[in-house]
Amino acid sequence: MDDLFTVTVTVNGTQYERTVEPRLLLSDFLRHELGLTGTHVGCEHGVCGACTILFDGQPVRSCLMFAVQANGHEILTVEGLGTMDNLHPLQEAFRETHAVQCGFCTPGILMSLLPFLEENPNPTEEEIREAISGNLCRCTGYQHIVDAVKLSAEKMGA
Repeated sequence: MDDLFTVTVTVNGTQYERTVEPRLLLSDFLRHELGLTGTHVGCEHGVCGACTILFDGQPVRSCLMFAVQANGHEILTVEGLGTMDNLHPLQEAFRETHAVQCGFCTPGILMSLLPFLEENPNPTEEEIREAISGNLCRCTGYQHIVDAVKLSAEKMGA
């Protein structure tokens, strides 16, 4: 039997300590140990982007990391962006432009776009398309997502 490890991690501003197997994926840790099911698991190979979170402020694929690698680090998941009563401007823009259909890819896209917009507050359509190129969406055709990012950039710049 594998040895167990204690992991202490700050997620969405709250510190958690759990004892986990070394092979537990970070995506599974977030979903099953912490109940943060907004981090979706799609391909489990880091290709689709559905499991994207912010790890010390940088977007990473949580299905490609082990929970023990997060020890001592800070994570932001989609649950930490906003609330139902107070959406983040990016979430508001997605709602207003109908950039969401089934919603499976949306959390990963939002988490990919947050640092992108912080670094590039006035992106071109080409830059937006490049920024979301690592996130697969089977429903929207991407144009509404591009529109949402443009609107969000306006909202965040206001």
